[in-house]
Amino acid sequence: MGSFVRAPGKFSAFAALCTVFFALTSPAVAQVTAFKQAVAEAAAANPSVGAFYRNRGYTPIWTGPSDADRARRGALLQALSEAHMHGLPSTKYSVAEVTARLGAARTMEELAALEVYLSATFLNYARDVQTGVLTPANVDEEIAREVPVRDGLETLTTFASAQPEAFIDALPPQTHDYTRLMRAKLDLERGIKRGGWGPTVQANSLKPGATGNDVVALRNRLIAMGYLDRSTTTTYDAEISGAVEKFQRDSGLEADSVAGRGTIAFLNTSMQERLSSVLVALERERWLNKPEGLGDRHIWVNLADFSAQIRDKGVVTFQTRSVIGAHDRDRRSPEFSDVMEHMVINPSWYVPRSIATKEYLPQLQRNPQAVQHLVITDVRGRRVNREEVDFTQYSTSSFPFDMRQPPSRSNALGLVKFMFPNRYNIYLHDTPQKSLFSREVRAFSHGCIRLNDPFDFAYALLAVQTDDPEAFFQQRLRTGSEAKVELEQHVPVHLIYRTAVATAEGELHFRRDVYGRDARIWQALQREGVALNAIQG
Repeated sequence: MGSFVRAPGKFSAFAALCTVFFALTSPAVAQVTAFKQAVAEAAAANPSVGAFYRNRGYTPIWTGPSDADRARRGALLQALSEAHMHGLPSTKYSVAEVTARLGAARTMEELAALEVYLSATFLNYARDVQTGVLTPANVDEEIAREVPVRDGLETLTTFASAQPEAFIDALPPQTHDYTRLMRAKLDLERGIKRGGWGPTVQANSLKPGATGNDVVALRNRLIAMGYLDRSTTTTYDAEISGAVEKFQRDSGLEADSVAGRGTIAFLNTSMQERLSSVLVALERERWLNKPEGLGDRHIWVNLADFSAQIRDKGVVTFQTRSVIGAHDRDRRSPEFSDVMEHMVINPSWYVPRSIATKEYLPQLQRNPQAVQHLVITDVRGRRVNREEVDFTQYSTSSFPFDMRQPPSRSNALGLVKFMFPNRYNIYLHDTPQKSLFSREVRAFSHGCIRLNDPFDFAYALLAVQTDDPEAFFQQRLRTGSEAKVELEQHVPVHLIYRTAVATAEGELHFRRDVYGRDARIWQALQREGVALNAIQG
């Protein structure tokens, strides 16, 4: 899917720039030996590049006179000229600098240095467009994603024997999401060139039936954003109400047709800011670009959207609302990928130590009979008699007990949990607090992901291994006893964070940056040289 728009021209002046090289690559043994020695010395500082040339006897892939060398040079220059299309820092890949170096080489040593420089430039570009410019954890430690960076030696070796343009086109994520985001980026850049979405709405709140200049501003903004056909109305009528409601649904807002403070803030967000969200989404998509893909069937939890999906071969086959971790230092949900292995019906809740010591220990110190719904056990699993314990003698670091809530309808995990064992102790589960799913912003948990429709989620997972998943599940549920059910087909789970989503219908939807992570990523991308670009419409 790579670059879907080609820059004009194929660097026709390139052949003239390389003429000098051909004279330097005569078969004279002394010249060949000098070139190889110079390549070895120039490549020594880069282990991947050094190993690549050592394995091929220090022969060139860029600076020789062959058609293959010319094709590689042309493909690389084309890719570098289009780096901005992927939201990469175009100043990092200056075509002018590359062509200047091509024209400046006059000696065997300069030619060897150029050869190594082109390989290093290619590897830098390949890494950035394939798996991202940034290291996620360096931006935010809660983005615990392991980026699938490819081996440089393997990349160069494969490229040297491949069709160069096709190889480079295959480097970016080959997903519909990535391609749609690139199209959205292009549309926004053209829109910025045309002046954006026009004047903002100055009113704090507008309701159906309102009239006047503020309604005109709302109407014009909705028209510019594609939510309303051209109109001359000055009244907040049914058409405007319907447009506001659709905008709210598309933005994850409460769809009440009222342009309240939150809705107007979303409407007033500039096209430039929305473009920055798309650039962040492209970078995030590159972090997920694994050779094996996301999995034909996988679970996709968008923290910023408060949703969880099951996707089968790229198609959403199940979706439900979710509650994510509260926006506190110790409660925000991390981002990572793992594999779901089993579910537990009628689960016990084993209270995490942080919750036991920070929330429940103070209550027990005030009243040993507090939190009666929890069973307290010692290190050997024996039940502790509360009346025989002086909880005031323990601190958060010395508290020696474990706490567990047995299975019940009031259990903190509800009636089912879905396990993908990980070092963060994060999983998906039911909850007795159903009212939270009606909230617009659903960040309330201690980090785990609560599901609005956990039974239907379970049925969807079990459907591939039993003819009647609902009966299978309900039979075990009715026992009231804890039951572990292995998933015969383990399912990859991706906890992601997308504030910009390009849909299959060609629409672009945005969400709140609830944890502020995208803002930090955008700042980091800017430091790397990524910039907003407006192009000719």
